[in-house]
Amino acid sequence: MSASSPLDSAMLPVCQPGYAELQVTTNFSFLRGASHGEELVAQAKALGLKAIAVTDRNTLAGVVRAHVAAKELGLKFIVGARLDLIDCPSLLCLPRDRAAYGRLSRLLSLGQMRAPKGACEISLGDVASHAEGQIFIALPPEGWSWSSEADVSDFETQLRRLRSALRSVNTSQARVERAPGCSRDPDFESIKAGNAPGGEVFYLSATHSCRGDDRAHIACLGELAQRTGVRLVATGDVLYHTHHRRPLQDVVTCIREGVRIREAGFHLEANGERHLKSPAEMARLFCGFEDALAATSEIAEACTFSLDELVYEYPEEPVPPGRSAQSHLEDLSWGGASWRFPAGVPDNVRAMLTRELEIIAQLNYAPYFLTVHDIVSFARARDILAQGRGSAANSAVCYCLGITAVNPAEVDLLFERFVSPERKEPPDIDVDFEHERREEVIQYIYARYGRERAGLAATVISYRARSAVREVGKAMGLSEDTVAALAGMVWGTRSGDALPESHIREAGLDPRDPLISRVIELTTELIGFPRHLSQHVGGFVLTRGPLTEVVPVGNAAMEERTVIEWDKDDIAALGLLKVDVLGLGMLSCIHRAFDLLSKHHGRSLTLAKVPREDKATYDMLCRADSLGVFQVESRAQMNMLPRLKPRTFSDLVIEVAIVRPGPIQGDMVLPYLRRRNGQEPEHYPAP
Repeated sequence: MSASSPLDSAMLPVCQPGYAELQVTTNFSFLRGASHGEELVAQAKALGLKAIAVTDRNTLAGVVRAHVAAKELGLKFIVGARLDLIDCPSLLCLPRDRAAYGRLSRLLSLGQMRAPKGACEISLGDVASHAEGQIFIALPPEGWSWSSEADVSDFETQLRRLRSALRSVNTSQARVERAPGCSRDPDFESIKAGNAPGGEVFYLSATHSCRGDDRAHIACLGELAQRTGVRLVATGDVLYHTHHRRPLQDVVTCIREGVRIREAGFHLEANGERHLKSPAEMARLFCGFEDALAATSEIAEACTFSLDELVYEYPEEPVPPGRSAQSHLEDLSWGGASWRFPAGVPDNVRAMLTRELEIIAQLNYAPYFLTVHDIVSFARARDILAQGRGSAANSAVCYCLGITAVNPAEVDLLFERFVSPERKEPPDIDVDFEHERREEVIQYIYARYGRERAGLAATVISYRARSAVREVGKAMGLSEDTVAALAGMVWGTRSGDALPESHIREAGLDPRDPLISRVIELTTELIGFPRHLSQHVGGFVLTRGPLTEVVPVGNAAMEERTVIEWDKDDIAALGLLKVDVLGLGMLSCIHRAFDLLSKHHGRSLTLAKVPREDKATYDMLCRADSLGVFQVESRAQMNMLPRLKPRTFSDLVIEVAIVRPGPIQGDMVLPYLRRRNGQEPEHYPAP
């Protein structure tokens, strides 16, 4: 019976154990997996799987998105990774608890830090030194054949080597630990082998590949498992969530291998069976090997770790003896208030400071503010111009600490837009530094916290319409001029959006042509897929303990930079705090202007002391003489300036806000200008 034939209930075992899929590759194994983690989780839930483990190659980059999706759907999610070793067959590594997860993260960091960006070098010795608390599943080598005596003998030798390297860890854990829900008693021989049922830490994977010889293949693996003292476990070796995604998997394989589809040959999978399967289907495929299916449930029960356990601990900043971070922040804030207001702190500012400090104490964010203050103080000591922006400008604390130069009492904005107990979102302070000297600040942070506690966030570089159509078109065999014409007509398409037929026709192509139609269909699926990881422009994640126990850290393309595997969305999803250290060319220009004013006119200005409503400046803006002026230098802004005629800072705020696609498409601009000029009456829908 083929894998795709209808199920015959008479052929199924009487007892169908629950099934957990323990070997899943997402598209974060770049150009290998053909489904998003969210898609795989949703399909696993729909099929009734007990749990799903994401095991991308030498990375944890895709686990957060899958974890969030599984949490929303109520499906158990297992964090894991496939370890491709340089001296042994590959292993699936599934941490059982928080400590084991930290070791896996450290292991991946070790492998990535000793290799160029995007690579990872891990040996069996490395694995053995990080093995405590892990469950390992050995994978047969790619191309391994059960019918080759040499292959079988070599793999048996490798299995014994793996088991020997991990045996001491296995034995110690097997004696004291058993998986929850396991009713079987471990016998003496299995304890002696380090594989007590329910407490196993080393298994051998068996996959039904639907290639005709699977029963003999699995039986051979079963004999190997018995001879080497390990246990067989069923896995699906999943590359995509449903069978219809197989063509895209073929295409990403061609992109990875640099070949066209007609030349790909054995680079491609033999069939379309690398998708998630239901427990009933797996029971049919592994009929006669029920113990291998039961092992999946036992492993799922033993893996109790969740990413929700990554309770974030912000670095402890140095404070005077006997003082807490909160009390030190309060001292700095009130001292800064006296510095900002030498004639006396206004009552409204005093009230704002008191309320903000109470909220910060309630949410325990004092160390975060102290960290940003420390970074800005370093920049000030080195005469590097810095300015906090965004919602941080709503904070009197940030103003008094010197993080921002905007007096919040004058702009009258809500602090709750920045930090609020109700929103339960961590503060996000973006600080701009002179772009030519930002690297000094970055290296100070690395030196201050050490590379084991500080790392830049990642940015996921994903396929957009043009890059996707170029890659797919080339892989499918379109000529270069056809690919160029097609890519030149598509833009702005988001993931899941079909490319407009009108654009295809404008390129001189027929959207009904079977090859063109297939290219467009596959391009639409590929849009939004991650292509590789890059570094965030300046978002630092800092931790109290080793950062490598929270998330793997690797080398960036730029020397002296290290990057974590998660992007800003992953960081936010897990509640980690990020400090943005950004570069702004305008601050370099302003610093030079300050230097010139000091040298030629004897005027010492800072960002906070620049005259607020300088008439000559607004005269220039009203003439649209704003080339090179940050925020108002675009052609659209320069067209609006003479019409709006800004005379105050509030006018400039409106100017920047109204020249946006939303207000323009909503027909807000002309009515506003007419009412501003008194050409039509103002009408308020409510008092």
